[in-house]
Amino acid sequence: MKIRFPRSLRLFKNFYILVGLCFLGWIIFFDTNDLVSQFSLRRQQKELINEKEFYLEKMNEVKEERKALLNNSDLLEKFAREKYLMKKPSEDIYVITKDN
Repeated sequence: MKIRFPRSLRLFKNFYILVGLCFLGWIIFFDTNDLVSQFSLRRQQKELINEKEFYLEKMNEVKEERKALLNNSDLLEKFAREKYLMKKPSEDIYVITKDN
């Protein structure tokens, strides 16, 4: 008397398919480089690429501002007065701040 397996279960009777499925399950769920880790690393990589592009754009903007400041003395004086509160010896500076 021979036990007949349904057609879908016959595949699991084969040793190589069973070992292959176990290996695939191990790789997907238990390995150090499992799918969850790979997806999170891929998301982190995309975020870092976006940050890199943002900072490269900011660097270009700063370079352009620097070039403009070094070529235009009026703009340089305005920048020094606004950012560093520099003044001429005969001037007085009043700093007005808003209370929150």
